[in-house]
Amino acid sequence: MNRSLKSLAWACVAALCCAPALAQEFPRRAVTIVVPFAAGGGGDILARLAVPRLEMKWGVPVIVENKPGAGGNIGAAAVARAAPDGYTLLLAGSPQFAVNVTLYKKLPYDPVNDFVPLAMAAATPFVLVVNPDVPVKNVAEFIAYAKAQPQPLSYATAGYGVPHHLFMELLKSMTGVNMTPVPYKGSAPALTDVVGGHVPVMFVDLGPGLGQMQAGAVRVLGGSMAKKLDALPDAPAVNETIPGFDVASWQMYAVPAGTPPDVVAKLNADLRAVLELPELKEQVSRSGMLPLEPGSVPQLQAFVKSEIARWGEVVRKAGIEGSQ
Repeated sequence: MNRSLKSLAWACVAALCCAPALAQEFPRRAVTIVVPFAAGGGGDILARLAVPRLEMKWGVPVIVENKPGAGGNIGAAAVARAAPDGYTLLLAGSPQFAVNVTLYKKLPYDPVNDFVPLAMAAATPFVLVVNPDVPVKNVAEFIAYAKAQPQPLSYATAGYGVPHHLFMELLKSMTGVNMTPVPYKGSAPALTDVVGGHVPVMFVDLGPGLGQMQAGAVRVLGGSMAKKLDALPDAPAVNETIPGFDVASWQMYAVPAGTPPDVVAKLNADLRAVLELPELKEQVSRSGMLPLEPGSVPQLQAFVKSEIARWGEVVRKAGIEGSQ
């Protein structure tokens, strides 16, 4: 072997030996978490709750960057195009990684092939509520009442293709009830009109709706998840009346595809450690969300594929496929 080939061989050996050491040193500079929603929303709150714990673990700044727009697609696409080095994370929600695949004519990213999921962050439970003047006390009575109306009931949503909309569309498809969506520009104005009696019913996310529920401004019929809600211990789950109805809006951390496996493994381990801290779980719960098992990368990859199929069917049945 001549001198140049020997030098090349030793360089390759050195690189292989150094690779694990470099991975162990990750991160060596600031890490950015892109939140594809506006500041103050659930995803933004989740990311910022984790920041001080991640900074303590990594010893580098962790920056939350809000990139809202186009149903979260702008932020997701930005991360898909980012360098796959572990320094840019996405905190994606179920719309970006599941619903939008069918809802949009064309996505600027592929949630399965352009990302590696790292850890589930939390779920946002929703609650089926009605105006107190609606003469029903539970889900079964509501279904019977809705079916008995000469014209379809209207229901409030925070827009088309969002959980408020799709959860009700799923309920419709599972019960045969016919209802008409009335879109608003967010949960707050939608709930305001339910409280005011302008629209009789909606699925509202727990955080924005809890105060009105506790004050009796709306009547609680049931939670969207099979798991009982600590904030509403007396509320039944919808699936007690409609078996199989178990839904929530979820959010998970991800990195661009192509991120080195050792960096992915470290990020998964570190995020799991932070997300499972009891004090962080308590803060997440107080914010109206539900902490979830972070999961492994293979588990999350399978979950994303199953959610794309599940919500794709709901979107198609709702007649809004490719509407955005």
